[in-house]
Amino acid sequence: MTKSILVLGATGRFGRNVAATFEAAGWHVKRFDRKRGTLLQAAMGVDVIANGWNPPYPDWPEQVPHLTKQVIEAAASTGATVLMAGNVYVFGPDNPDTVWSAGSPHRATNTLGRIRIEMEEQYRLSGVPTILLRAGDFIDTERSGNWFDRILIKSLEKGQMTYPGNPDIPHAWAYLPDVARAALALVEMRSDLPTFIDVPFPGYTLSGRELAAGLGRVTAKDITLRPMAWWPLWLATPFWTLAKSLREMRYLWNTPHQMDDADFKTLLPDFQSTPVDTALASAIR
Repeated sequence: MTKSILVLGATGRFGRNVAATFEAAGWHVKRFDRKRGTLLQAAMGVDVIANGWNPPYPDWPEQVPHLTKQVIEAAASTGATVLMAGNVYVFGPDNPDTVWSAGSPHRATNTLGRIRIEMEEQYRLSGVPTILLRAGDFIDTERSGNWFDRILIKSLEKGQMTYPGNPDIPHAWAYLPDVARAALALVEMRSDLPTFIDVPFPGYTLSGRELAAGLGRVTAKDITLRPMAWWPLWLATPFWTLAKSLREMRYLWNTPHQMDDADFKTLLPDFQSTPVDTALASAIR
């Protein structure tokens, strides 16, 4: 019997990679289209709902609770398992841990972090089978407007990498094709998982200098590390709503952190990550 997954936000970073990976593995992939019916109608008969919806940051307060409610209701009505990507926003700048695990406290106080905490708690309390695969900043195979391609490598052709914070501390990164492969592996063992599971994805732990060195290797250039100027975001805040949201997340570039790999290795001991240089080469081509 063909397994089926409904992907929400199939043109976005997580959704696009999940759709491609599951299709390659023989799954029937349905890409949700609001113009063709309701979420509940689209979810009928599917085994998994992949929640790749990710509204613009300024729209989170209004949209995220509403979208969360829709997904939970659809999963509860159909018996589908929810798959979603978690992020590191929930941990906050004053977390006692620097290696973030499923047991690390959620201490975010900023708007985006609190919304994510509340969203995850809704899934946890709902009783809907949920797999939350928590990852650091994404490295994608195409330009998708994330920190990596929008800021860090915008001047790569000039031999420069722009870094938003302290380049000497560890930072969590995740190569999206690897995230999607891990998601597939977890979904295929879903009957053996708890009703709600939070799985940190190890990915890559790289300082800014290590990332610049990696880009130097794959481009065969000497990469100069340059600090990002934050003052334009302060000036833009009164008339550009996204600027405030981006400033909220500045602390992540000055907070040493990495993802704990213990749970991931227990669940998927044979998982082979893509070498970091291969991922970087894929992301800049």
